[in-house]
Amino acid sequence: MNIEKFREVIARRIYVEEISQGEWADGIEECQKKEIELLTEDIPTTIDFLKNECTADEYSWISEVIDDVVNIVPSKEFVQCYKDLMIKFPEECTKYNIAGSIESAEAILRWEAEHGEES
Repeated sequence: MNIEKFREVIARRIYVEEISQGEWADGIEECQKKEIELLTEDIPTTIDFLKNECTADEYSWISEVIDDVVNIVPSKEFVQCYKDLMIKFPEECTKYNIAGSIESAEAILRWEAEHGEES
């Protein structure tokens, strides 16, 4: 995962959010697609990023696309690593309902497992 590019996309996503004043904008979807692309290009390096370099802000933005990431790469290790960060970033978990995002990602993994797509 290219961390520098990921951080650029997050900065762009924040900017688009600010200028759109909370309204949906085309730039948001563009940023989300790029986030998903970067997060799924190499799951082991993405997991390493989560464990060692991910900030609270980045963690919260990932919650927006975690379902899409898991749909593309149904990795139990990725979801568990993301879930483990709930302890490190409790404020973000509460503010952004990250537990709900994790439950949804785990449901995708269960569905994949039941249909022979387990990783």
